[in-house]
Amino acid sequence: MNYIEERQWGSFEILIDNENYKVKRLVVSPNHRISLQSHKKRNEHWVVVSGNVKIINGNSKKKYSVNEHIYIPQGNKHRIENIGNNNAVIIEIQTGEYFGEDDIIRYEDDYNRV
Repeated sequence: MNYIEERQWGSFEILIDNENYKVKRLVVSPNHRISLQSHKKRNEHWVVVSGNVKIINGNSKKKYSVNEHIYIPQGNKHRIENIGNNNAVIIEIQTGEYFGEDDIIRYEDDYNRV
């Protein structure tokens, strides 16, 4: 059974969760964005499967659309922002040593979670 968690920016669904990797389906609502964050214990690979987004990855800020992907190395500050009029869907693959939600360091957040 998959696990879905609603957030102020949209939702995420855990598709696979094992000791070697975790796969999530992120849905970012129009004109919303996740917090500017980093992780100490994991890397992330994102594939845009629907919508148009702006992604911050370290010092880079770039627009991405369907079929484009990006690698977020452990420790890099990153953020997804939906710049389209429809939901943006991203498949996230986490690799590393730990995948808990408490491995999030927030730097900026539209929802006062810093």
